[in-house]
Amino acid sequence: MTTRMFRLLRADEIELRVGTCTDKGFTLLLYKDARCDMNILDETVGAKNWKREHTRDNKNCIVSIYDKEKGEWIGKEDTGSESNTEADKGLASDSFKRACVNWGIGRELYTAPFIWINAAEHGINIDCREYNGKKRYAPRARDLDLKVAKIEYNDNGEIKNIAIYNKNKMVFCTR
Repeated sequence: MTTRMFRLLRADEIELRVGTCTDKGFTLLLYKDARCDMNILDETVGAKNWKREHTRDNKNCIVSIYDKEKGEWIGKEDTGSESNTEADKGLASDSFKRACVNWGIGRELYTAPFIWINAAEHGINIDCREYNGKKRYAPRARDLDLKVAKIEYNDNGEIKNIAIYNKNKMVFCTR
């Protein structure tokens, strides 16, 4: 069994986004948001015992935790990338979330299975749009209300079962 400083994510803390999409269906990717990281840091080490610093115009973030035994701040750093909607805010948020993964928060998401959703099977419409002369497929936003309903981990903190619902109907389960 792996020893970890931070607990594993609960189902209600895991977000979903569409990865790739074809006319037949789409993949889903699991992620966590920055508020989740802040809540887990507060819960585990206390609101006054961690800090974040951004460098390189928000490209890098250092998340430091105060080590009482050593009497010093221990930091872990990572680099982020801009989001498609709010570049600066997205960059700061992404670098923070990645630095938190270095501490172990949400690292289990990297053990997720391949998640494919057959659109027709689940009544989800796929639209095709032209973008720079190439076909781009996307599920219609009004057809999606995705959530992780259940998640279970093995003793090593790897995902062993996950159930995903769309509008209260199961669309994916590993069992």
